[in-house]
Amino acid sequence: MVSKLKRAAIYLRVSTDGQTVDNQRLALEMVCEQRGWQVAHVYSDNGISGAKGRTQRPGLNALLKDASRGRFDVVLAWALDRLGRSLMDLLGTLSELEAAGVALVLHQQAIDTTTPAGRMFFQVTGAFAEFERAMIRSRVMAGLESAKARGVRLGRPRTSAKVEAAIRARLAKGEGIKKVAKAIGVGNGTVSRIKASMVR
Repeated sequence: MVSKLKRAAIYLRVSTDGQTVDNQRLALEMVCEQRGWQVAHVYSDNGISGAKGRTQRPGLNALLKDASRGRFDVVLAWALDRLGRSLMDLLGTLSELEAAGVALVLHQQAIDTTTPAGRMFFQVTGAFAEFERAMIRSRVMAGLESAKARGVRLGRPRTSAKVEAAIRARLAKGEGIKKVAKAIGVGNGTVSRIKASMVR
């Protein structure tokens, strides 16, 4: 039975310029033909490692932008490692597709989220993504507590009394915030904070 017509996007990637995406493309186009899906667009990243992030992979970046614009219903890729090798990037990609309501078919792993069983794949990856975020938060908080216990002062370093006096003197002469910041070698925010305290 042929499924309801869907607009499909094909994503292809090879790691080196010496490789070709032709075999991937033929196999994925055949899947679309068997299911009666129309190939709306083909995105590819040639000679780009899967370890690189989305911003360094123009094909993947364009695919995710078009997914959010509703330009297709399903994405087909040769295998999971074509989408990415970094766990966080991979989970981010899968989350974006799910949020856009776009299904995913991974040919080599026989993962198909157009089916109820396949949709569970998105749910599992979402759970892993949440777990990873929780672990990162936990490590950050533990690091902060450890730093506090060692007496490390957290936050931006305070401006020394000498520097603050120099800033106040220049401000009192009527110099502007940017000019004072550049002359003293501090940020505009530091000068603004000191100026605000002068007019209280």
